[in-house]
Amino acid sequence: MTEREDPPAPSAPASASAASSPAPPPRSPRKVIIASLVGTSLEWYDFFLYGTAAALVFNTLFFPSFDPLVGTLLAFATYAVGFVARPLGGIVFGHYGDRVGRKQVLVVTLLIMGVATFLIGLLPTYATIGVAAPILLVVLRFAQGLGLGGEWGGAVLMSLEHGAPDRRGLNASWPQVGVPIGNLLAAGVLALLNVVLSEEAFLSWGWRVAFLLSGALVLVGLWIRVTIAESPLFAEVEESGAKAKMPLVEVLKQHPKELLIAMGARIGTDVAFYTFTLYILTFITTNLGLPRSVGLNAVLIGSACQLALIPLFGALSDRVGRRPVYAAGAVAAALWAFAFFPLLSTGSTTVIVLATIVALATHAAMYGPQAAFIAELFSTKLRYSGASMGYQVAGVLGGGIAPLVSIALASAFGTAFAVSFYVLAMIVLTLVALAFAPETAKIDLNEPSPAGR
Repeated sequence: MTEREDPPAPSAPASASAASSPAPPPRSPRKVIIASLVGTSLEWYDFFLYGTAAALVFNTLFFPSFDPLVGTLLAFATYAVGFVARPLGGIVFGHYGDRVGRKQVLVVTLLIMGVATFLIGLLPTYATIGVAAPILLVVLRFAQGLGLGGEWGGAVLMSLEHGAPDRRGLNASWPQVGVPIGNLLAAGVLALLNVVLSEEAFLSWGWRVAFLLSGALVLVGLWIRVTIAESPLFAEVEESGAKAKMPLVEVLKQHPKELLIAMGARIGTDVAFYTFTLYILTFITTNLGLPRSVGLNAVLIGSACQLALIPLFGALSDRVGRRPVYAAGAVAAALWAFAFFPLLSTGSTTVIVLATIVALATHAAMYGPQAAFIAELFSTKLRYSGASMGYQVAGVLGGGIAPLVSIALASAFGTAFAVSFYVLAMIVLTLVALAFAPETAKIDLNEPSPAGR
C-alpha cells in the first residue's frame, strides 16, 4: 500500500499557548489508513465472531429448550439486535464525530466493542443462570452494535479525508478490508478451536477463548489509534466555525436524496454478503448435513481472496468511477445467487469453496467503491452523520434480518431458490439507487454537497 505523504507544515511563531500544549501527532495518510484498517478489523472480528457463534453454538447453549430450527432462529434474532443498535450508534457517534472530531469517536467505539465481546466470553449459559443468560446476551450484543455503528463512519472518513483526492476510492476501501479480515479472524479462530478440541470441549469452554481474545486485541488497536492525527478536512471545518449544531437534523434537511441513495446502494450489498457468508453455515449443516468445518473453511478462503479484491475494486473506481464498478458487482452478485445454492448442494468441498470465492468476489466489487461513494455524497460538516446513517440503517434492513428471512423463506418454500430471489430483489433496489446517484469520484470534498452534479 503506497500513499503520498503530505509536505511538512510551515513553521509558526512560538507562543505561550503553543508551548504549554502538546504538539498534535504528525499527519501521515499511510499511518492513518493502517490504524483505521487495524481498528476496523478488530471491531469486525468481534461482530462476526458473534454471528458465527450464533450459527454454531448459541442455539444450544442459550436456547436449549427449543428444537434446533427454533433455537437457531432465536440465536439469529439476538444476532439481529446488533444491527438494530447500529443506526443508534451511527446517530450518537455520528453527532459527536461531526462535533468533536473523528479520532476521539474511533477510540470510544473500539473500547465499547472490545469490552462487550470480552464479557460475552465470560457469560454463563442457560444451564447455569436460566433465562438471564439470553437476556444478558442480548444486552451485550446491543452494545456491540452501538460500537460498530459509530466505528465504520469514522474509520472511512479518516482514511478518505487524509489522502490524495485522486485516491479516495483506494484509501477509503482499506477500512472495508477490515470486514474480510475480521471475518477471517473470527472464522479462523473458531475453525482452529473446532479442530484441536473435542465437540464437548468446544461447546463447554472452547468457544469462549475466541471472545476473550478480544481484550488483548483492543489494546493493540487503541495503541495505534491514539497516535494518529485528526482529519484535516474536519480541522478546517472546526477552525472556520462552520460545525453543525445538530448534524442529524441538518442531514435530513440538506441531504434527504443522498441519504436514500446511500441506504438503497447499501442494502443489496449487505443481503448478498450475509447470505454468502452466514446463511451458508446454516444451509450446509442443517440442509446438507455436512460438518460445520466445510462452511467455515469456505468462508475463510473466500474472505482471504477479498483482502486483495476490495482495494483492487476501490482503486478501479478511482479510474472509471464509483457507479460502473458498483453496478457491475451488483449484477454479478444477483446472477451468482442462483448458481450458489445448486453448487453448495453438490456436497463437494472443492465446489463449495469455489462457489464461495466467486460469491465474495462479486461482493468485493460492490464493497470496494462503497465507502468512498457513500461518504462523498455528504458535505464535510455532515459527513460522519450522513454516511453513518445511510450505511447503518440499511444494515438493519439488509444484513440484520437477512439470516432470519433466508431461514424463513427456505422453510416456507422448501427450496433455497427462494433465498436467491430474495437476494435478487434487494440487488434491484441497489441498482435503482445507483441509477439516481451522482458520480462522486471526481467531486471536490470542500464543496458543500455533490447534489446536482
